[in-house]
This record gives sequence, structure tokens and C-alpha cells, in this order.
Amino acid sequence: MVKLLSAGALVAVFSIPAWAAEQAIEDHNSMLMDHGDGHLMDMAGGMVMGQNTSTLPGGCDSISEEREITVHAGHKYAEKFPGRMYAFDTQEFQFEPCTKLTVHFINEDSIRHQWMMHGLPKYLYNKGMFHLEVSGPAKVSGTLILPPGDKTYLVHCDIAQHMEKGMKAQLKVGKGDGDLPSIPGVTANAVSDDYTGGLKEIAAALDVAAADVKKAEEDAVVAAAAKKASAVATAAQDDSVFSGMTVLGIALGLLVAPFLAKKFKGMSSAEAVAYSLDALRVGVTFVVNSLSGFINKLLAKKAKSLPDKK
Repeated sequence: MVKLLSAGALVAVFSIPAWAAEQAIEDHNSMLMDHGDGHLMDMAGGMVMGQNTSTLPGGCDSISEEREITVHAGHKYAEKFPGRMYAFDTQEFQFEPCTKLTVHFINEDSIRHQWMMHGLPKYLYNKGMFHLEVSGPAKVSGTLILPPGDKTYLVHCDIAQHMEKGMKAQLKVGKGDGDLPSIPGVTANAVSDDYTGGLKEIAAALDVAAADVKKAEEDAVVAAAAKKASAVATAAQDDSVFSGMTVLGIALGLLVAPFLAKKFKGMSSAEAVAYSLDALRVGVTFVVNSLSGFINKLLAKKAKSLPDKK
């Protein structure tokens, strides 16, 4: 037993330096390579997008002040927010318009996190974003120049579900233009979590939801059946008209067939076509002349003048 305890103690002692080394924050700033247009990357997982150290946004005549902040990100900063998994150590920032701001982003988790800012001028910042990203535990830094005016900007981690789990904040330039919803510790949740229901209440709510889903499915089936029945009725009506025309055509064809067979007997194909076209011309001429004569008679009757009164 003593040997086992001694071995365990030795393992624990020698594991502490290795664990501490693994948790050391790696600085990526010296490894970043400039790819142009404010985009910096390194091969170890660090990234800066929207870097701007010198170009003034429209409306800024000069840099009002230079500020530096350090933002920590990790699971431990979410412990004070019930129901949250990740968070920044600070949920609200405020600076003067036209401030040159350098952000030192320290990711303390052994996963990837971001500090991403939205709503910036797109003519200066690609897609209106300033973006720091690194796989932790590590540090990366970037600089931007804030626009003029009073506005509130969203800052968050855009890794899937990290913002939804609490990693978001707001950055106010000047007085800001209000508060964003669901910022942990700053503003109320847009959809509040409810932990008050017991098992009975949850089961009842699930039953109601299941009944609503079942009714919606039944209504959808009824609507689909009605639509299908309407389509079938329309198709049947079209088929009946088509069938009547088909029967009439077949009957006329049977009546005329003996005459045409006798008439075309001994003719070549070209002669038969010429005869058919000539017959069609005669028929059309007859119809046109008949209609013309009928119309002339009507007009002649209307043109008759009444006899003069004596």
C-alpha cells in the first residue's frame, strides 16, 4: 500500500510541471504573417482580419486617443452566468469615436475562440468586421480605428454555439445607440430560461406540444388530400373534353375515309398533297364567300331608306 501511495505521489509531482507547460499561453503575435488587406495569419492557428493601424474612417479628422485592452476568453468566465458555457471576462466596452484601439485577445481554453466585432464601415473593413481568432491556450493581438458617431457594436465568438452559450459582449462608441439584448450580466435575455417547472409541468407541456404537432400534421394531410382531389377532378374534366373531341374526330375520319381512299387511288404522294391543298383552298373560299354574302345582305337591309312622306 505504501509503495502504491509513493508511486502515485511521484506521478503527481512530475505531472505538475508538464500540465503547467501545456497550459502556458502561447503568444502568436511574432508568428503572424501579413497577407495584405488587413489579413494576418500564422501556421499555428492565429488569425487577425480587419487590421487597420493608419487609415482613418470617414468623418474622423484625426485619432482622438489610443487605447489598449486585454480580453480573456474561456469557460471559467461563464461560471457566474447560470446556464452559460463560455464567456469573455468583460461584457461591455466603451470608447470615444475615432479611437485607435489595440485588442490583446487571450484564449484560456484548449479550444478555438474568437473576438469578432460586427457593423463597421464596409468600405474600410471587409464585410464590416474586425476579427481576432486563435486556438488556445494562446494570445493574439490586433488594431483597428473606431468610426465616428454614437453606435453600439456586437462583439462575439462566431464558433458554432459559442455565442449562444454566452460568449458575447457589446462595444459602445461614444454614447452608443442603445443596448443589445441577451448580453450576459448587462441586459436581459431575449428568451429567458425557465428552471421553475417540475416533471409534471414539463410532461404536460410536452403533451400539449405533441398534440399541436399531431393536429398540424392532420391538417396538412387533409389539405393535401383536398388539393389532390381537386387536381383529379380537373384532369377528369379535361380528359372528358378531349375524349369527346377524339370520338368526333374518329367518327368523321371513318365517314370520310372511303371517299378519300377512292379519290386518292392511283395518285402519287405529291398529287395527293396537291389535291388536298386545293380542296382546302376551295373550302376556305366557300366559307369566306358565304360569310361575305351574309354580311352584305345584313348591311343592305340596314341601308334601305324609308319612303318619303307625302
